[in-house]
Amino acid sequence: MSEIEKIAKKILAKGKGILAADESTGTMTKRLSSVNVESTIENRLKFRETLFSSEGMKSYIGGVILYDETIKQKCSSGKSICDLIIAAGSVPGIKVDTGAKKLAGSPEEKVTEGLDGLRERLAEYFKLGARFTKWRAVYNISKKYPSELAIKSNAHSLARYAALVQETNMVPIVEPEVLMDGSHDINKCYDVTAKVLKECYKELVLHNVNLKGTILKPNMILPGNKSESKNDSFEIAKMTVKCLKENVPAEVPGVAFLSGGQTEVEATKNLNEINKINDTNFVMSFSYGRALQQSALKNWSKDIADVNTTQKIFNHRSKMNSLSTVSEWKQDLENQLSV
Repeated sequence: MSEIEKIAKKILAKGKGILAADESTGTMTKRLSSVNVESTIENRLKFRETLFSSEGMKSYIGGVILYDETIKQKCSSGKSICDLIIAAGSVPGIKVDTGAKKLAGSPEEKVTEGLDGLRERLAEYFKLGARFTKWRAVYNISKKYPSELAIKSNAHSLARYAALVQETNMVPIVEPEVLMDGSHDINKCYDVTAKVLKECYKELVLHNVNLKGTILKPNMILPGNKSESKNDSFEIAKMTVKCLKENVPAEVPGVAFLSGGQTEVEATKNLNEINKINDTNFVMSFSYGRALQQSALKNWSKDIADVNTTQKIFNHRSKMNSLSTVSEWKQDLENQLSV
């Protein structure tokens, strides 16, 4: 087994998932402003350090995706952020795309950029301690979209990115996100996601990417956030598993879902249902940002010196998601948090 295959398996070890702490400075500023905390370099680091030094990291988090600013920082103890994550038994990762920009030829859609200079940036991140990476592509759903152009352009970029990452001996997370925004039903989400995944894997194979050394970060199959039709967790799980089975090659070791607009509990409950019926070879886990951090952030904003309570809340959320990876989550466990 190659080194990257081992890393992919370590990140998605039983009961573990990924903490997506790779919010850009702009996104993190929005999150902090929403809870009335000033977005300074120190405050952004303080919140992340609070999470990374929690007990929940050791038991439930196999990998942490960082942002460029964070991976270069040192903790209050003088340790590097990567060393803090490694000490918790987790793998440091890094977001390497430079964001979704207007797609020439279809300006209402986006294509993700960041390939220029990527080989050199990857070498630097590897030296800093990163062992996996993330690149996110986004797709709109509407009557017109996504266009063939958006599907093909983003698949091509994801594949070129993944090939460069593996050349640097790191694991690429491939994140094609079909957005929840819109009034489409669950069947439309299924059809679009299937098309997107098919094209992504066609390009990944064409670029000689070792699929055993990759992780897929997809959306679940959900109705749009403005849809009149609502689906229960069982229906969401059934369609999600079917879509992955039919469009993702069996060599891929694992799937770490994004939470994409779901609440903390919805993201946990839906993942639990997926694992109840998971009859694939894929590990089905999580790569959550807001759905792991939001409650902890709200508490932290009340008193940023009260590290203990914030960590308790984060530990609880991490444990709930860990249980959902082995289909042992139950609604009544949600109420067992005492702070």
